[in-house]
Amino acid sequence: MWFQIDVGLSKVVLEAAQACGISMVDFSPDIRQADPRFGDFQANGVLPYAKLHRLNPRYVAEQIVEKLRSMGDFSEKIEVNVAGPGFINFKLSGGFLAEWLNLYKSENDYRSAIAQDWSGKRIVIDYSSPNTAKQMHVGHLRSMNIGDSIYRILKFCGADIIRDNHIGDWGTQFGILIMIIKKKGLHTSDLSLEEIESLYQQGSALVKENEDFLAIARNELVKLQNGDSENLEIWEMINKISQAAFDEIYAEMGVSFDHTFGESFYRDQVHRIYQELTEKHIAKVDNGALCVFHEEHEQFSEQPFIVRKADGASNYATTDLATVLYRTETLHADELIYVTDGRQRDHFQQLFLTIQKWYTAFGRKCPAMQHVWFGTILGEDGKAIKTRSGTPIKLKELLNEAKTRAKEIVDEKSKDLSNPERQHVANVLGIDSIKYADLLPNRTGDYVFSWEKMLSFDGNTAAYLLYAIARIKSILRKCNCGMANITADCLETEPERNLVRKLTYFPIILSQAAKELQPHYICTYLFELTGEYSVFYNTNRVLGERANITSRRLTIILRTLSILETGIHLLGLETLEKM
Repeated sequence: MWFQIDVGLSKVVLEAAQACGISMVDFSPDIRQADPRFGDFQANGVLPYAKLHRLNPRYVAEQIVEKLRSMGDFSEKIEVNVAGPGFINFKLSGGFLAEWLNLYKSENDYRSAIAQDWSGKRIVIDYSSPNTAKQMHVGHLRSMNIGDSIYRILKFCGADIIRDNHIGDWGTQFGILIMIIKKKGLHTSDLSLEEIESLYQQGSALVKENEDFLAIARNELVKLQNGDSENLEIWEMINKISQAAFDEIYAEMGVSFDHTFGESFYRDQVHRIYQELTEKHIAKVDNGALCVFHEEHEQFSEQPFIVRKADGASNYATTDLATVLYRTETLHADELIYVTDGRQRDHFQQLFLTIQKWYTAFGRKCPAMQHVWFGTILGEDGKAIKTRSGTPIKLKELLNEAKTRAKEIVDEKSKDLSNPERQHVANVLGIDSIKYADLLPNRTGDYVFSWEKMLSFDGNTAAYLLYAIARIKSILRKCNCGMANITADCLETEPERNLVRKLTYFPIILSQAAKELQPHYICTYLFELTGEYSVFYNTNRVLGERANITSRRLTIILRTLSILETGIHLLGLETLEKM
């Protein structure tokens, strides 16, 4: 029995095709989900093979089907036929679907069935990455949210994955901050992050107005970089206050990390970068700066990748190069994933090209590298979402508003719950709604932020899914049933079959989401699954039927709940017992 039915069918079709004398070099089964009118799955690979070899595709398909029908175990469980010019359609028997239900019951079953595809691969995923001394705003939502979901998906699939929050904690802003804090005679430990951000804005205004203050700020930065104890103490306190504020938001969002190695972590490692890139003539001095040019690349042949500025200072590119070295040499990563917005695509293309040349020149194994980029959150005016004054919306304020709006809805709809229960439901619903709306679209596109759509119980929303899960749990509580005594026999009704067939698609969707690093596939699937469940429940009575029918339908409900909750958790959302 196959957990991923498309993979299992592919293996069987290959076996049959080989027995028919078909070349394995040119043939791929190309198994896809079928139009339900014709079957559950379809093999499309015969047509391109027949065209390549100038054969009649239907004849080739019929040969394969004849071989498949001769396979006893296979033909008893799966009906197979040829359609059109050479498509091979498969229809799973009720017995096959019931057997699948009985084998795959829980998250642990799903995980163990797919772990072999990803085991042994060590991946470092880099996401969130805010700058210290600044509050997180709505622009930080997507990296944190998408990155956390991708981490959960890959971890579930068996990857050895490490989460690194590469915070921006080393740069010119600290010279300005130290200057203004000293000027005002403040004690850094007494400050909040909001006050630190305000001080930076005041300091920035001063250095723009007066070159004397600019010179002071630069001097304070040099002192910091040279290890001045007073400046280091101020810098460390700013980072400590910033991290505490970040952790508060991470806790609300259910996000955590294995490491928080900021840019400062690599400040003593940049000289090796300069030396090695220069030694192998990968980088050269241009207008005083150390740059890498990629002459073979049309766009980057004249656009420098600056790894050391003309004044001798390191920059974002330098620390990113040092970070890759650390992740491969110390963390032993095979693959690196960076989750940032699409505006950084040029930077990462140049970074990856530089890494390939650098590692190749020194005979190092180059890691696989992916930039998982995403679009922008838009306001209803179609522009990047901001406050009325034009400043970014603080993420803390957005989360608080989500919980407040959710509480109003819960108070109206769930009067039977106690006040503490309603507050808990509102907190979960508010945060889940923001996260789900952010994950729902293809991550490479922009989307419009709408409170009305986000918190609606109609349509593809967190509220719709959470309510469906809570309703299933309510039904099971009324049944007072335990999983141990519930079994499934062959399916009888069309809604039963449609729902169970949809359940079997879960591992296919999960595999697709993992391979393409696209959580929205799971969102769409969960919404469609919930729709199939609604049709099933509205047309198939569960209690009051014969014992075997009740048992079968309770099994279907339990498996639906298991997959819904598994999918929700992979998106980083929390579920509810009651709503």
